[in-house]
Amino acid sequence: MSDAEAAAEADRILTAAYRPDAVQHIPTSFRDDTPLPAYGPTPPVRQDDQRTVPPWAAGIAVASIGVGAGITGIGCGAWLVLQGLASVTLTSVLMGTLPFAALAMVATAIGGAISNARSAATKNVHVYQGSVTQNTRVTNTSNQRGMFARTRNDIR
Repeated sequence: MSDAEAAAEADRILTAAYRPDAVQHIPTSFRDDTPLPAYGPTPPVRQDDQRTVPPWAAGIAVASIGVGAGITGIGCGAWLVLQGLASVTLTSVLMGTLPFAALAMVATAIGGAISNARSAATKNVHVYQGSVTQNTRVTNTSNQRGMFARTRNDIR
């Protein structure tokens, strides 16, 4: 083929390819109708993904997102508190000791309330039944040997 013929053929091919009314019917898929073997390897078959998420898994996912967001908020709060404690000023010292003082005050108030509730509301009249014996004799025994001394007082 000469150069003139090759140029004419190329011009014809390009004109035919880029013609606006040219509709090209090119197959986009292929179906193989040959029968499958009764045994042995078979060709792969497309299987659509139709998985469903169980409700408990979705609940765990939502809960983990919530826990993560909550922990992030707690971490930011702790960071702010620690930033306040890092600068040693009167405010930071008060910020550090105020919760402990509040807890001590609450514990003291609860202890006082329990103590008052447990005390009996009786009259100061003591009623004794039986005989009372009062001994005022004190015996003192003392063992002083070695490095340690021991004194024992017996009231009889």
